Amino acid sequence: MSTVHLGTVPTETDEDRSDLAGGLVGRRPEEHDLPLDVRRRVDGPAQPAVVVEAVLDALPSPTLLIDAGGTVLLANTAWEKVADVLGDDRVRVGVDGDYFAMARRLSGDDSTATLIEELRALSRGERPSVQADYALQLRGGTHWVHLQASRVDQAGQVVVTHTDVTNRVAAERASHWRARHDTLTELPNRAHLHELIDAELQQHDRGPVSVLFLDVDGFKDVNDSLGHEAGDDLLRQIAQRLTGVTRVGDTVGRLGGDEFVVLCRDCDSTGAEALADRCRASIDRPFDLGGRLVRLGVSIGIATAPDSPTRVRSTDLVRDADLAMYAAKAAGRNRVRLFTADLRAAAQHKATVAAELRDAVDDGQLVLHYQPVLHLASGRCTGVEALVRWQHPRRGLLAPADFLPTALQHDLMTPIARWVLGAATRQTAAWAAAGLHLVTSVNISANHVATGTLVADVHEALQASGLPPEQLVVELAERSVAEDVDRAAAQFAELRRSGVEVSIDDFGSGFSSLGQLVAMPTGLLKIDRSLVAYPQGRRSQAAAAIAAVVALARACGVRTQAEGVETAEQLALATELGCTFAQGYHLARPMPAEDLTGWLAGYAAQPATALF
Repeated sequence: MSTVHLGTVPTETDEDRSDLAGGLVGRRPEEHDLPLDVRRRVDGPAQPAVVVEAVLDALPSPTLLIDAGGTVLLANTAWEKVADVLGDDRVRVGVDGDYFAMARRLSGDDSTATLIEELRALSRGERPSVQADYALQLRGGTHWVHLQASRVDQAGQVVVTHTDVTNRVAAERASHWRARHDTLTELPNRAHLHELIDAELQQHDRGPVSVLFLDVDGFKDVNDSLGHEAGDDLLRQIAQRLTGVTRVGDTVGRLGGDEFVVLCRDCDSTGAEALADRCRASIDRPFDLGGRLVRLGVSIGIATAPDSPTRVRSTDLVRDADLAMYAAKAAGRNRVRLFTADLRAAAQHKATVAAELRDAVDDGQLVLHYQPVLHLASGRCTGVEALVRWQHPRRGLLAPADFLPTALQHDLMTPIARWVLGAATRQTAAWAAAGLHLVTSVNISANHVATGTLVADVHEALQASGLPPEQLVVELAERSVAEDVDRAAAQFAELRRSGVEVSIDDFGSGFSSLGQLVAMPTGLLKIDRSLVAYPQGRRSQAAAAIAAVVALARACGVRTQAEGVETAEQLALATELGCTFAQGYHLARPMPAEDLTGWLAGYAAQPATALF
């Protein structure tokens, strides 16, 4: 209800209400709490005494004493001052005035009528107290008042105290807004977006509801190259553009990072695709970041809840749009994709595989196969590469491509790498004890480097197995090195100082600079199979590329190894161009450890020319 404004009176604290005002406002006063003259008022005539007026006058908040019918018996000084300051006739009520009538003048809505009935019930002794917060619209703006009323005698007289709580309400509303909005873009945040989507999905007789999930392509590069201030400026500009191209009834929100969501009300998939195209076009225009023009793309996934009685939750709809967005990224980025049931089935399969893979690491389901590595100058097999396989209890032996992508998505690469390090070093040590001295290579992911535990994990595996560090090679793919050159270089340098060799795998498949190669403490470059297994008719071009890599490696004091050698011609070319090692199916396929000894015996019995 809208009744009385108290904007010029300081807000009353809980302590204020607990002392002098407590007997009259906070609870029904006991007789011994009051002065002698006031004690007579509790059971005596219904005429206010001078002492009662003095007690009310001592209260800091505007206060009235009314009878059962709402007639004002006393108004304290604070009330009179506020009424004078406001200069609003609606709040003027003097002794013998009608408090209930004043309330109706200020606001005649249902809440006012309810409050008046509650005060009357209080006067009759049917309730212990009345409390209410309400807004009063005045020329100076909206003011909030906390009303607190208590019955003070058997005649039904009621003390009504009014406390200005405008500042408190404003602070609470600001806090509530901040909890539901992103402070950077002022868009609804994740929690509020889900509230809005759920509210829309629960509407009776609603139309179709679509959700767009947007992920900005290239945002990380802006943050890394221009700094976080530029990144924040970019996010604000993106928010403005998305808000500008959406419809009046749509809601744009930010989930976090560079992820945005658009709630499209009464919008089917066709309309959502048209809206997504407008969003993509708006992001395609260059952004001005401190005088530097930056071009970006955006991958968008769409999920639609049809206008049917089927219950759909916001979490389901956003998840489906997220899956569609990842499908857009996988298709080449800066694209729009609609959600399909196949995407959900694939996601559920990946989740199942991830859960099983976690157990596989602990339950001994992982196994290693070893692919021989040939030293070209001597023609001897001097090493092997340890390659992980999964002996699945139902699906049989799984190749790395069947589970490592899932492991990467679910942060399982490092636990798997630790297991591989332990198993490979133990097996290599066992071969050495049997008189077979080989150097074993183990692949490490960029995630493992990022943890900062790589060096400790390698040393722990060597110590546990008793394998000399010179018999271990740690491999990291070229693209993974480029993700964090400094971190990788520091850990590689420490490994090499301890005697462990370091190799850059798949060299020639990525875009790392020559400067990174010079700075990287590595002893071996593995030339990517895309160069070694050259297309038909491209031998001379492949030879030129391989020769350049070999020459570059030699200049840096690094040996080279040709990967993916599948024909005698490719092996001959790698030997001719000066590669140190070679590895591939032409030499041998990966095999279990127990088969390697037999293969080595058969290989040693072959004439050297048999492989060429």
